[in-house]
Amino acid sequence: MSSYNFDHTAFQVSDMDKAIAWYKNTLGFEFLFRGTNEEEKEEYAFLKYGESRLELIQDLLTPYEKPIIKKPFCPHLCLEVESMELALKIINDHGLTIVRGPLEIKDEETWVYFADPDHNILEFIQWYHKK
Repeated sequence: MSSYNFDHTAFQVSDMDKAIAWYKNTLGFEFLFRGTNEEEKEEYAFLKYGESRLELIQDLLTPYEKPIIKKPFCPHLCLEVESMELALKIINDHGLTIVRGPLEIKDEETWVYFADPDHNILEFIQWYHKK
């Protein structure tokens, strides 16, 4: 059997310029590159956070309709943090709305869900002990 490596996660966005700025300025993502797929009529951009890559996709023909945010908050992009206190400071400093949390499993982890301006769900997680 072949081995696989995780490559990236993708989110649909309504405005590429605003989405790129939000991920860079709010969460500290690094911009990698941007382009247009003429055949699919889509604009795309790749950003990086640590070793993880995120693709943003904007449909150039159909206006984006924000999804309803509901449990179980899938799909979502989870970012590991060293401190939930720091994660909550980022959320509060940028005026982000917490979707749910912080939640905790005693002696294992704590996590919080929040959303980007297009209702894509993100999660900050702090593991108490690396597995």
